[in-house]
Amino acid sequence: MINIQGLSKYYDGVCAVDDLDLNVPAGEILGLLGPNGAGKTTILRVLTGYIRPTSGRIRIGEMDPAEDIVPIKARIGYLPESIPIYRNLLVYDFLRYMIRVRGLPLEDPHARIKEMGKVFAIDSVMHKTVGELSKGYLQRVGLAHALLHDPEILILDEPTSGLDPNQILEIRSLIREVGREKTVILSTHILSEAEATCDRIAILSQGRTVADGTPQEIKNRARQHRSVTLELKNADPEQARSSLESVSGVDRVVPLDGPETGSLLLRLECSGGDDPRERIYQSVKSQDWILLQMSQEARSLENIFKELTLES
Repeated sequence: MINIQGLSKYYDGVCAVDDLDLNVPAGEILGLLGPNGAGKTTILRVLTGYIRPTSGRIRIGEMDPAEDIVPIKARIGYLPESIPIYRNLLVYDFLRYMIRVRGLPLEDPHARIKEMGKVFAIDSVMHKTVGELSKGYLQRVGLAHALLHDPEILILDEPTSGLDPNQILEIRSLIREVGREKTVILSTHILSEAEATCDRIAILSQGRTVADGTPQEIKNRARQHRSVTLELKNADPEQARSSLESVSGVDRVVPLDGPETGSLLLRLECSGGDDPRERIYQSVKSQDWILLQMSQEARSLENIFKELTLES
């Protein structure tokens, strides 16, 4: 459905998107996940034709935005972070006006508005002005606006920004519902948001993709990395570090601030699919140190995200 090859975008010499490759098949909900400044909004604006890329090739179906932007926009529904909406109009009048502005060939505009009201549960606010609406209802009206022309692709920029927890759950549910029939791309900097809503996540940092896969695939990669915390007694710090770093699966030994009892507290950063604790225990035992505690913790998805976006 959407194919991006070598996309780059510079603003006055500053690189916002750096040689990005990305494919989005039809019917997928893709989350662009990254901190502020990672290039998420720029990618969405390029896809929707609001800005031109500095370089790269984009295909939406068989069409190129550089040549076919009008028919492409007819296939896309776009909800930017700041919703472009007339706050002094009634909700019904706003949706009716947008049908006229877009020149949608609808035999019964009222029926389409009524359908959108049912899908997004905004029937009860049709008689209110847009400026009266809560943030949650404003997002619902924005989604209805983006889907008035029944596009194949829905692009959402930070769709739950500024919402309370209940509103976030409601918008997530609506996105999942819409995603059953359409291709959806959404941006967010909240990991739980992408995990709960998306079929696939592309983690971005400084305009580049640093990880790409389903939430489960990225979790599985996280499980390959774990840390083991040891508290040892009668162990020399340098000897302990050297001995434990020689254990298979242990990548690095990091000293921690130990308790006042004088014991040695260490964090062992490990990788690989198997559990290294038995080998670590045998190494401790061979040195005749006293093992006071050993605990293991898999690196969380949050930690993986933090490391990827800080280190790249």
